[in-house]
Amino acid sequence: MSFNSEKTSNTDVVWLKVLLAVVFVLLISVTIIIRIRTLNVPIDRDVGEYAYAGQLILQGVPPYSLAYNMKMPGIYAAYALILAIFGQTHFGIHTAILIINTATIILLFFLTKKLLGPIAGLASAVFFAITSISNNVQPTANAENFVVLFAIAGIIFLINFTDSKKYLSLTAGGILLGIAFMMKQHGAGFILFGFLFLLWNQLFNKPLKWKNTISVISVYCLCVILPFLLTCLIMWYCGVFEKFWFWTFKYARYYVTIIPPESAIKTLKVVLMEIIPSAPLVWILALPGLLSIIWNRKIRKHSIFLICFPVCSFLAVCPGFYFRYHYFLLFLPALTILAAVGIIAINDLLGLVIKSSVKTAFISVLLILTVWLHSFYCQKDYLLESDPVKISRANFGSFPFPEALEIAKFIKNRSSSNDKIAVLGSEPQIYFYSQRRSATSYIYTYPLMEPQPYALNMQQEMIEQIEKAKPKFVVVVNCYDSWLILSNSEKSIFHWIKEYIPSHYKKIALVEIISPEKTVYHWDSDVDPTIQDGWIMIGERID
Repeated sequence: MSFNSEKTSNTDVVWLKVLLAVVFVLLISVTIIIRIRTLNVPIDRDVGEYAYAGQLILQGVPPYSLAYNMKMPGIYAAYALILAIFGQTHFGIHTAILIINTATIILLFFLTKKLLGPIAGLASAVFFAITSISNNVQPTANAENFVVLFAIAGIIFLINFTDSKKYLSLTAGGILLGIAFMMKQHGAGFILFGFLFLLWNQLFNKPLKWKNTISVISVYCLCVILPFLLTCLIMWYCGVFEKFWFWTFKYARYYVTIIPPESAIKTLKVVLMEIIPSAPLVWILALPGLLSIIWNRKIRKHSIFLICFPVCSFLAVCPGFYFRYHYFLLFLPALTILAAVGIIAINDLLGLVIKSSVKTAFISVLLILTVWLHSFYCQKDYLLESDPVKISRANFGSFPFPEALEIAKFIKNRSSSNDKIAVLGSEPQIYFYSQRRSATSYIYTYPLMEPQPYALNMQQEMIEQIEKAKPKFVVVVNCYDSWLILSNSEKSIFHWIKEYIPSHYKKIALVEIISPEKTVYHWDSDVDPTIQDGWIMIGERID
């Protein structure tokens, strides 16, 4: 928006710009300070997977050889870089994510400012800052942070291209969106947006030039697919292309069909009812922001962006209808941009009564502050918490993430760097913390329990790998959330655990998660569990 009017002095404009800068720096600084308190929070399973795979890369081990999973390898390469720069600790990982989150906030400011002006840029940036650290979207170091960073950067370049017609911007935008996909398959939603955005701008340029349109779309598609082609070449060169293709496409195809579509709306409703209350005014503002396309001419010229971006961002959340909380980080940029549009729509309505654009701008800034403070208040207990374990519990309940750190320390102190361990459960962070290699490539046991045709073969391969490697330690995780056993799950591996583990391993420690507030550690002990679910046993090889 413009600050110029007959009743607006240069001094007022300067003071308004200063106010915007101060509010931006102040609120973003508060967000950074809040996030600093999470630097020592134990990492979760997904982050443990990325960190362990990154650790292996630094040791010269390619992805999908000693650690199976269906994520794209871009996130593993990103983590290898993070570990190389910030160190192989959870503190270093969280420090890197703090920087990535701050960079995303700044990029979102410039994106929205370019479209709708500095007030909208301020609104979207500070709204994203406060919503992205909510425990209801589990603000960890997940792949979604990387997807959003590269997607926003790529979209900025595409917007620059529509203005400048310089193919360098088009190339950069396409490559960055392609990298977003290589961080996680969900990035495909943003690639779709880029395609629709460019196509719309080409088709509605007057006069329409079909050759130019075909050229633009072709260059974009080539640049988008380039990171994937390069990745395939690297996987082939490393000798893991077959495993890469199986896990990221063949197995992933079955993974996204497990949850029936009819349960999608119910699942989505449950998740949104927990996410929305952390920043209700942001969600409320997004509605008039979207509807203002109908009656506000200035906003309407960006209608293709304001409609397609939220739709494609939501599609990025949807694969498999899992609707996990951290997936919604992919939707937050679109949400906060719509909320910023809501601020601009209100500002323009005020302009019908208040003729000074500076006065209406001041009111808009006060409204932004009000929304931010209300969002902070809605989650103040969590945002002001400083205890790492309590923060982990607020995000993940009784999941054994704080316990994994202590278990890894115990194993590391009793083993050498050449010793292997096997975690019978889905806790890959133990491998990362202990800096010990897994005796099996199955660092997650979820695929073994899923109703998919490879489950039995996966169990047999995991058993064979462990028996062949004869790891010094086994960690048996008896937590439901570490297996997610279904009524129709293949259960052969549990019979093997009951027979093989007691015959070859002696119990040396037991961890019992009695409640989110109480965990009992039995180090150097062979005591039996006192609870049915929520315990972890550590065994040492007898021979």
